[in-house]
Amino acid sequence: TTANALSWTLFLLSQSPEWMGRVREEIDGLGEAAMDEARLGQLVQTRAVFEESMRLYPPAPTLTRDALEADELAGVRINKGARVIVSPWVVHRHKTLWRDPDAFDPTRFLPENRDSIHRFAYLPFGAGPRVCIGAAFATQEALIVLRALLRHFSFELPQGHVVTPYHRITLRPEGGLPMMVKARR
Repeated sequence: TTANALSWTLFLLSQSPEWMGRVREEIDGLGEAAMDEARLGQLVQTRAVFEESMRLYPPAPTLTRDALEADELAGVRINKGARVIVSPWVVHRHKTLWRDPDAFDPTRFLPENRDSIHRFAYLPFGAGPRVCIGAAFATQEALIVLRALLRHFSFELPQGHVVTPYHRITLRPEGGLPMMVKARR
């Protein structure tokens, strides 16, 4: 799932020179020093880009739960034990929850805007008592990998290549994600 999230992040950055520039500036500003908790906290733009990529392309685009008790949702009866499917893919692109929901806009996840995100509008790791136990680790790992990759390489989608999401347990680019990789320095 982290590898898929990183692939989608590199894809989205390859399509946004503005955000690629912002992330590179932030990463380059950290210099050669090894990553520690303080430096991870300085990757504000990078984290926003990563979180926005998981909003648009959640690694787990559907979550299933069993109803613990009978209930009713939007006028539909749900029996005890019924399988309920929640789709982060749909929730993350719902027009009543997100302004311009299909647009890549990492500003949504900058510190000054985080409080405007409804608690259950962003579910890349699930929510509640069964939230992904590895959420913090996966985010930390992704930021470290993005810093390492983007410090040394540029990534460009081959001209004319169409990227199509493919749901097969996780959400991945159908047929992979060919990128032209070039050394930066």
